[in-house]
Amino acid sequence: MNHISYTTELLGIANSVPEGKRSEFVSRLTTRIKNPTVLLGVSIFLGTYGVDRFMLGQIPLGIIKLLTVGGFGIWTIIDWFTVGGRTRDLNIRVAREVAQSI
Repeated sequence: MNHISYTTELLGIANSVPEGKRSEFVSRLTTRIKNPTVLLGVSIFLGTYGVDRFMLGQIPLGIIKLLTVGGFGIWTIIDWFTVGGRTRDLNIRVAREVAQSI
C-alpha cells in the first residue's frame, strides 16, 4: 500500500466516524498505530531477532525468525522492503476496529 492510498483510506475511515466522536477515535487510534519509519529502523537493527514481527503482533513468525536468525539473513533483508506495507496494513485494520468500537 503506497502512502497516498494509505492516507486516503485512513481519512475515509475517520470521516465515517460521527463528528462528535472523532476526537475519541483519533486519541484511541494514535495510541495503537505503529509508525512505518520506526518499524523500518527496528527491522534494520533488530530484525534478525524478529523484533519487527513481534511489534506487528506476528508472534509465531517472530519466534521462527528469532530461531533461524532472520531466516539466515535472507528473511531480514526481505523484511526491510516489506515492513512499511505490512505496518500500513496493520494500521488500517486497527483504524477499522477502533471506528467500529466507537
